[in-house]
Amino acid sequence: MKQRIMWVLWPAFVVAAVTEVLFFAFFDPGEMLFFGNPLELSATATYSLFFFFFWVMGACSSALTCFLQRSPFEVNRCPLEPEGRPAGCPKRLSGACCD
Repeated sequence: MKQRIMWVLWPAFVVAAVTEVLFFAFFDPGEMLFFGNPLELSATATYSLFFFFFWVMGACSSALTCFLQRSPFEVNRCPLEPEGRPAGCPKRLSGACCD
């Protein structure tokens, strides 16, 4: 689980850093508007908020990639032992879904 968390957070961090550099190369934080009103934040606070926003967006993208790359075995495996499965479960006696 720790490895998957790092698969999500580390690339998202790198992408957020690059995205922030590119974004603020074109936009001045002092001239930014939020719903038509100027941002009442210092430049450092604006940089920080946008960095975390870019990091969250990158993490969502990486998490979706990790979620979609799972194998059919990971998706369909049963976490319960055959004896612990509910009555009526077709794989209760055979144990076919678990190794």
